[in-house]
Amino acid sequence: MAAPVRIVGTAQLLALQDRLRRADQERVRSSMQRRIRRAAEPLRDGMQDTIRSLPIRAEARRSGSRGGPSPTRRPLRATVAGSVRITVRTTGVVGARVWADKNLLPSDLRGMPQAMNSANGRIRHPVFGNRRRWANQWTTPLWWEKTVQQHTPRMTAEVERVLNDVRRLLD
Repeated sequence: MAAPVRIVGTAQLLALQDRLRRADQERVRSSMQRRIRRAAEPLRDGMQDTIRSLPIRAEARRSGSRGGPSPTRRPLRATVAGSVRITVRTTGVVGARVWADKNLLPSDLRGMPQAMNSANGRIRHPVFGNRRRWANQWTTPLWWEKTVQQHTPRMTAEVERVLNDVRRLLD
């Protein structure tokens, strides 16, 4: 998968956080953190919607091959969409991060967000867990980056608005 999305203006955010700490403005700092999270929520929701509606096509079956329902009964796209998270940090690497939490996925799907976002859009997997027989499925390549590009201008403007509001409160 592509690198996690980060909303940063590191120098500005660090300077502002330092001023907030010195002024002992915990209420303002928590409000800023909440507003930055809210700025990233539409991106997270957009990622989840994109994943849920991502078309996945399979190769045609060979003659004589059997088919049937998945033995797991686990909805792939909904499971992967549920792993998209937001993290807001106000120390160290300051900013908001939208990412797919692999720990929320079952062990056999941990690499799926990266596979679904690959440059060629190919998802290669064993057929019903049989490692001697593999299948290819295809999806829209680089959907993560496309979704990020759609949301970046709005997020940047919102974070700038938050920073300006906090600066105004401190001055």
